[in-house]
Amino acid sequence: MDDKDRQLIALLRKNARLPVATLAKTLGVSRGTVQNRINRLQAQGAIQGFTIRLRPEAEPPRVRAVTMIAVEGERTDRIIKSLRDYPEIAAVHTTNGRWDLVLELNTDNLEAFDQALRRIRQIKGIAGSETSLLLSSYAM
Repeated sequence: MDDKDRQLIALLRKNARLPVATLAKTLGVSRGTVQNRINRLQAQGAIQGFTIRLRPEAEPPRVRAVTMIAVEGERTDRIIKSLRDYPEIAAVHTTNGRWDLVLELNTDNLEAFDQALRRIRQIKGIAGSETSLLLSSYAM
């Protein structure tokens, strides 16, 4: 991936619906070059898809949180596999430092959030956790 690829990705992150002609003009290259780069980045798996961002008020209110998890011993892979069964988990990240995993949680209400968190904390091999509710988010 070179600088033009990174610039192209930055433009697509801001607006994935920009026409190829607009991307080409902004990057100072031909439309064919932009299309070839997008196709190559998709084929390589660097671009896995395109999505939309909604204004927070456009969706019904949701309870969003991050949960940090400490894992006992070498059970990380087994725990990650178990977490795949939880529809409330939007993403799982491995990390370094005090916590081994960071989960992104989304539920419709506090009761569903409480139930999901209780089930997660009962997974064998989870030594401890800390959860923070997300209050506001800002697109960057």
